[in-house]
Amino acid sequence: MLTVGSNTQGASRKIDWVFARNKTARGTAYYEAGSGEPLVLIHGVGMRLEAWAPQISAFAGSHRVIAVDMPGHGESAGLPVGSRLEEFVAWFGHFLDEMAIETANVAGHSMGALVSGGAAATFGNRIKRVAYLNGVYRRDPEAKAAVLARAAAIPLTGVDKEGPLLRWFGDDPDSVVARDLTRQWLNLVDPQGYAVAYSAFAEGDETYADHWKDVKGPALFLTGSDDPNSTPLMATQMAALAPHGWARIVEGHRHMVNLTAPDTVNALLAEWLSEGEDVK
Repeated sequence: MLTVGSNTQGASRKIDWVFARNKTARGTAYYEAGSGEPLVLIHGVGMRLEAWAPQISAFAGSHRVIAVDMPGHGESAGLPVGSRLEEFVAWFGHFLDEMAIETANVAGHSMGALVSGGAAATFGNRIKRVAYLNGVYRRDPEAKAAVLARAAAIPLTGVDKEGPLLRWFGDDPDSVVARDLTRQWLNLVDPQGYAVAYSAFAEGDETYADHWKDVKGPALFLTGSDDPNSTPLMATQMAALAPHGWARIVEGHRHMVNLTAPDTVNALLAEWLSEGEDVK
C-alpha cells in the first residue's frame, strides 16, 4: 500500500460539468471523447457521468474516453426492480458489445467499482486493466447491517440526499464545490433507478470477492484515507489478492476522491494506464 498526499486541488477549477450524450439501441447513455485505447468510466449510485469530468478532461487527449450513465441514472434506461449486481455486470457487457469495444481499460467508482470488478472477474482478457476507486469488499457485520438498512428504507422514505454528503465529504476546501455538485446530481436521480442500484450495491460486496485471484491484468485499488465505507483496509486486502494489484490511498480525502483530489487521482490513473499486463 502507498499513501499519497494531496494539495488543494478540488473541483473548483474550470471544467465542463455538462455533457451531451449519445444513446445505444438498448437505451444506455454515454459521452465519448478522444481516440486511442478505450478507457471506460462507470460512476456510483446516485451520480451521473459528469462525476468523471476531471478524468474525462485529463485523458481525452491520450485515450478514447467513454463515460457511461449507469442504469436508471442520468439518461440511461433502468434495470428491472430486484436486479442484482450480476445484472449490472451483464448490462455493462452488452454496452461494450454495442460500442464495439473488444478490450478496454475500465475504471469504476463505488457501485461502478463493483461493476468493473465483476467485469474483470468474468469477462477475461476483454478487461485489460481495472481501476477500483472507493469500492467495497466484504463489509464487516456493522457496516453491512447499516447499508442494508439504508437500502430497505429507500422505498419508504425516498432518496436520502443529505446522508451521503455527510459520509462522502469533509469540511475541507477541496470538498466545497464537489459537495454542491453531488447534491445537484442526487436531486436529479430517478428514485426507482436509485433504489434498484442501491439494493444491488448493498448486497454486492461479496458477489465477486473470491475472484480477484483470477484478474490477471493491472488492478489499481484506490480510496481516501478517511473514507468510512470503502476503507483503506479493503483496498489493501483486494490488492493482496490480485496477481498484479496495488493499493493507493489518498491522504485526507473521503469517498468522492476523484472530485476532491483530481490531480492526485489522475496521476495514479496515469500510472495504472502505463502498466503492462505482466508488470506489478
